[in-house]
Amino acid sequence: MHACHFLTCVYVCGRDPSPTEMSVEPSWASPQDQAAADHAHSTHALPSQDQEQHPDKLCLDSFWSEVETIRQGSGYSDLDCSRRDSKQSEEGEQEEQWLADAGLSTLISEEAEDVDNVVLLSTLTRTQAEAVQRRIDSYTLSLRKRNKSAPRDVRDVFNSPISQTLLPESEHSEAQNSMASVAKSPLSGVTPEHQQGAPKEEFFITDVAYCEQAVIFLKQAKLPQNNSQRRKEDGTLPRVICPKCRLGVTHIQDLSYADMKKVRQLALIDMTALCDLLELEVKRHKTGKRKIPESPLFGVHLATLLENDQKLKPNTPTPLFLQALLSFLEKKGVDSEGILRVPGSQSRIKLLQQNLEANFYSGQVSWEEVSPNDAAALLKKFIRELPAPLLTAEYLNTFSAVRDITDLKQKLHMLNLLILLLPEPNRNTLKVLLEFLSKVVSREKRNRMNLWAVATIMAPNLFLHKAVPSRLTEGAEKGQAEKAADVMRLLIRYQDLLWTIPNFLMSQVRKLNENSNRRYQFYDRRIKNLLRKIHTDSREKPGKNTSELCRTVKVHVGDLVSSTMEFQLNINSRTSDLLAQFHRQFVHSPENRKGKMRRNGSVASPDCGLYEVGGNIGEHCLDPDTHLLDLYNSNPGGEWVIKLKPNASRAL
Repeated sequence: MHACHFLTCVYVCGRDPSPTEMSVEPSWASPQDQAAADHAHSTHALPSQDQEQHPDKLCLDSFWSEVETIRQGSGYSDLDCSRRDSKQSEEGEQEEQWLADAGLSTLISEEAEDVDNVVLLSTLTRTQAEAVQRRIDSYTLSLRKRNKSAPRDVRDVFNSPISQTLLPESEHSEAQNSMASVAKSPLSGVTPEHQQGAPKEEFFITDVAYCEQAVIFLKQAKLPQNNSQRRKEDGTLPRVICPKCRLGVTHIQDLSYADMKKVRQLALIDMTALCDLLELEVKRHKTGKRKIPESPLFGVHLATLLENDQKLKPNTPTPLFLQALLSFLEKKGVDSEGILRVPGSQSRIKLLQQNLEANFYSGQVSWEEVSPNDAAALLKKFIRELPAPLLTAEYLNTFSAVRDITDLKQKLHMLNLLILLLPEPNRNTLKVLLEFLSKVVSREKRNRMNLWAVATIMAPNLFLHKAVPSRLTEGAEKGQAEKAADVMRLLIRYQDLLWTIPNFLMSQVRKLNENSNRRYQFYDRRIKNLLRKIHTDSREKPGKNTSELCRTVKVHVGDLVSSTMEFQLNINSRTSDLLAQFHRQFVHSPENRKGKMRRNGSVASPDCGLYEVGGNIGEHCLDPDTHLLDLYNSNPGGEWVIKLKPNASRAL
């Protein structure tokens, strides 16, 4: 079933899709909610959580108290209007930087050839391409004001002979038919029984580009019958059900650096198109030069801090100081009443900071006498004293603008794309912070800090930064505080969902790699028709003679660097089945007594993963529920390799 037809079935029928449409484990459900999620077969489910529907007066008071602390403690009272450390790009500079970040700088280069542009443009949807054209138009207008020659129109690139070779007409018509089927789906994914008082559920579809889903949503929102039937938001967060496709879920850490770079380019284009559709006017900022900090821990750029820490502990994903601080708070602070909200002693916090700066790396810091409230205050100070915002100067205002989006799914779409756009140090640091905040919320009965309370306290620390002007504190106090806290609670509540790569981006990356691999063939226009025929034939072949296949799998684990194993494929074969055979054949077999899979004198049971390498992907660690025959059909040119996952290899 095509992804878009599947989308229609999910929304219209309000049923769980069949096992042939997705996999079967709701692994995003928390243990305490697993029983409630058992009925949601073939899905990833995020269960609803008992919580207050809106922040109470104490939460709102805490929000503005936190804002005042940031203003006074950080030494800048002109937080709302400061431009000292922020530089807004000159006219045309924003568009030029955007095109560079999107991998499309060649569109404004006089020496660029069509093939350089088409490789990326050929993967875009109609709405994504229109967003690119708007940036070109804006850049062109700025050049005309400066009496410079304008770049070419994107439509000229699409109409070139090479683009017609890269993007056959059949795919244009297929995309149009797909979106037509999506248009038939109703405005809300909530079934009638949920509208009548049962726990709310939302279907989160990632097979179709988020901007294209927004096009359909906005068209349907204009219909009178949909306006009258639209469900009123009451502030509670629903279970978000994300159907799992047969290729499985891809997490950010599952892709190679080269493929993640392409994901970021495509995510920027889709996010920009979504902002255009939702009329979110967000301008990117860049931080100015700042003084080199005297402290080795506070006020240091994340990248610099990580670079220094990785000399001590190679490949550490987050700063060692932050790891130690969070580890202490998880042991001693999560059960402390009012943690994060109750302020610590300013004199003790100052002494603790000085002690850590002087002795942390020598290992002479004793945490035994540290107050959890002092440590929590130091955590917030560490975040807000970063030279650039944790959410980055470029995207901080876009994160803040999510509060103005009314539809929950569109908020999550925007946040998902923004997480993908963050630099790796920022994204990893944000993730460990959100994981800690989630643990605080899970201990609500002891610490009396529910989701709203944690969100209202932490929102100012993430969304206010002296390097970027903010409108967060403008307007009606209650409304602004509640909106900012709402974005924060979405980050905490749905973090596992937000750290995945949507299926449509994975498809676009595969198409981009395919086009890149054959880009030089398109200089000879005489083979155009032959290539189309080959392209069509290759799409038809996987369906034939693939019901029973035998794949050779490379094994790169321990001393087995040149070993292989044979695996018989059928329609039900999954990654977990192949790894189970690997463990039977290599880990638990008598052959292993020869020491090939030993660690510390005992037989090892390593944390191995199955990777697809090459073909239309760089390197991709596969979900255990990936259907391998579907993977083969999707990427017949890729190799399959079993090797240790990065965390496991560091432990050996």
